[in-house]
Amino acid sequence: MPETTVVLSEEVREALAAHRPVVALESTIIAHGLPRPRNLAVARELEALVREGGAVPATIAVLDGVARIGLDKSGLERLAGDPGVRKLGHRDLAPALATGASGATTVSATAFLAARAGIRVFATGGLGGVHREWTHTQDESADLRLLARTRITVVCAGVKSILDVPATLQRLETLGVGILGYGTEYFPGFYLTSSGEPVDWTVRSPQEVAAVMRAQDALAEPGTGTGTGTGAGTGTGTGTALIVAHPVPEAEQLDPELHDRVLAEALDACRERGITGQAVTPFLLEYLMRHTGGASLEANIAAVRGNVRLAARIAEAAATTTAPAAAAAEPLR
Repeated sequence: MPETTVVLSEEVREALAAHRPVVALESTIIAHGLPRPRNLAVARELEALVREGGAVPATIAVLDGVARIGLDKSGLERLAGDPGVRKLGHRDLAPALATGASGATTVSATAFLAARAGIRVFATGGLGGVHREWTHTQDESADLRLLARTRITVVCAGVKSILDVPATLQRLETLGVGILGYGTEYFPGFYLTSSGEPVDWTVRSPQEVAAVMRAQDALAEPGTGTGTGTGAGTGTGTGTALIVAHPVPEAEQLDPELHDRVLAEALDACRERGITGQAVTPFLLEYLMRHTGGASLEANIAAVRGNVRLAARIAEAAATTTAPAAAAAEPLR
């Protein structure tokens, strides 16, 4: 990508050049995931948590046709306060850059831009996945295919519980995307500590995650541009992602009985109103927030906080245990 369309903040650029830990953060939670003015407070809090963990935060968004990797104070404020900011997935990046649009990046767009910049660790809330009734709708999040061809470690609380979790796990297996349960033998349920679905591999420290990242690089085919594993900006991000499934603490999860009851009601309401396609997910999430009295929102924020803290520790472990490698491609500047 040309320098004029992707710009790294000075802090992020210097951290990558010095092989210091960097954590990518998506921006849809700021623009579309939280009510104002709390969205700005949470955005600032998440960046502060990354710094407390010894890493540099790189919140990613597109502003006026320029992909920004690392936002300043005014950039965060604009995302949080401008109702005209669009939601951009990976497929939307080219038209957004070409037309001078502004938008918050989803998981797929954030992972793509972060990996292109050489950032290896990305923290978010929950991933997209295979939607319920897939056999009828063929509805699947773009997150899955993007992660199947992007070398980045994603710390998340599983996939959104409104989705078909078993089908999503099967799809991730088919696509070759690795999954590590962090301190758990069960895949997290986003709002819930557990989805009830087992994971094949469990790790219990950031150092163990960093070791898996190094093994990924060692197994990569020559010429795939895997980078150094430290967020050093030395590769194109080609490869497969590694999902670190980190559950929300049990004390902060949404009450499972309340979750199941309200989700069933939300799915019924969705069918009765004929809501389909991209409108399904925001409808279900909004329904859950309203009919749980905001408890689902609090569980979401608790999960993101924990994921950001862990991502900073993983990025630091990767940076301190991986020696810089020779550049495989010219880094973005």
